[in-house]
Amino acid sequence: MKTTLLTILLSLLASLTSVMAQSCYNSYNSEIGRIESDGTVRDRYNAQIGKFGNDGCIRDKQNAQIGKIESDGTIRNRYNSQIGRIESDGTVRDRYNAQIGKIEKDGTVRNRYNSQIGKANNVDLFRTGVFYFFFDEMGK
Repeated sequence: MKTTLLTILLSLLASLTSVMAQSCYNSYNSEIGRIESDGTVRDRYNAQIGKFGNDGCIRDKQNAQIGKIESDGTIRNRYNSQIGRIESDGTVRDRYNAQIGKIEKDGTVRNRYNSQIGKANNVDLFRTGVFYFFFDEMGK
């Protein structure tokens, strides 16, 4: 009885964790990465490439801080330089305030030309924006 209950609880926990994870896809609908419920960022091969902290800090796989998401949507790199901003409507801007993309409410990610470049489920606006538009630039 206890074993069965434990199995059911573990299965439920696993299913809730996978539901909370945010998968990120390219325009061909192939998974290119995932943001797990604890903020861990994984690439398409399931290797950890970083982590989003609840405090807004963004860390690489060695746990070094490589950036930060501020409460107003400003994105900063490891040197505290502003590299972009994500607005509450999903508009993504670069350091010069030029629009470089948009994240729609359904998770569709578009570039500056309004072409779909990806899609994310269980959308967290700021984390999705960083994943698609700024993560590669963070360490520079």
